[in-house]
Amino acid sequence: MMRLPGGCLSVLVMLATITLLNVGYSRSLQLTSTGPQTIKRAEGESVTLGCTYTPGSSDTGELDIEWSVVSPDTTKKDQLLLSYTGGRKYIHGNPQLVEGLDFAAGDPSLGDASLIVASLSPSHSATYQCKVKKSPGVDMWKVSLVVMVKPSKPKCWVEGGEEVGMPVSLHCKSDQGSTPLSYAWTVDRVGPVSTATIQNSVTGELLIRNHSESFAGVYLCEVTNAVGAERCRIRLRAVKPPNRAGVIAGTVVGSLLLLIIIVLLFCVFLYKWRGSPRYEKEVANEIREDAPAPESRPGSRGGSLYYSQVPSSQTGRTDAALGSNSTGDVPLKYDRQYGYIV
Repeated sequence: MMRLPGGCLSVLVMLATITLLNVGYSRSLQLTSTGPQTIKRAEGESVTLGCTYTPGSSDTGELDIEWSVVSPDTTKKDQLLLSYTGGRKYIHGNPQLVEGLDFAAGDPSLGDASLIVASLSPSHSATYQCKVKKSPGVDMWKVSLVVMVKPSKPKCWVEGGEEVGMPVSLHCKSDQGSTPLSYAWTVDRVGPVSTATIQNSVTGELLIRNHSESFAGVYLCEVTNAVGAERCRIRLRAVKPPNRAGVIAGTVVGSLLLLIIIVLLFCVFLYKWRGSPRYEKEVANEIREDAPAPESRPGSRGGSLYYSQVPSSQTGRTDAALGSNSTGDVPLKYDRQYGYIV
């Protein structure tokens, strides 16, 4: 009998062991689920977390399927949600968390242990684990579910004037939606915006530094995240600036006219105030109080004035007085009440 060297014998034993292990492994239970290990869905939608399996020929034990939420804290146990064993389905854990959860297949023992989650809410965001055991085979599959909120319909508005030659900016904002939100502006029914504009995909601003008629038109803003998109439209005008020289000249002329009207009104008021009876009485009083007494007049004129003002009862006495002094001057009297000599 031929004897093999010790080194060759060791290699043969190793190859035989690996072959036996591979054969045993290929015959054990395997999960055959494929697809992304992170799934993003919108709030209110439904999702199916796949978990298909194939038992091995040596797996003769009782089938046991478990769906659980993996705890982010490694020191804590995972939370069991749903199980299938002995041909029966069992619900575990918080009723609010397991609401809407069920096996996708009517009979999970036929190789499909997928989990369906109806009417998603943010509380469903977690890492889920599917564990299928059929002694002696066992296998596991993990998938992360992220429930997001779709963007709400954004609002579009213009900031700054729409005058030609001036800066103007278009704004777009969505009040709701899971981050990150991305904003994009386009010209409606035309395509991308001009390269002369500055667009911010995070804040939703579209800046035009030097506005012109070429920028006028209808603009479309679209906001998106991983689970949805919404849009809004706005029209941008191009307004020609007014004639500034004409505006300044009009302002100056208007100011001068207003000043002239004010002066005229003041003069009319002053004229009417001076012509009022109260003003004439005040002026007459000032003359009577301040005027000095006039000098004596000739006798003939003075006598006639004095005589005209003397009552008839005193005519005889006056005539006698005049007769006794006919050759002399008659004394004059200044009456303050009437403002003249009597």
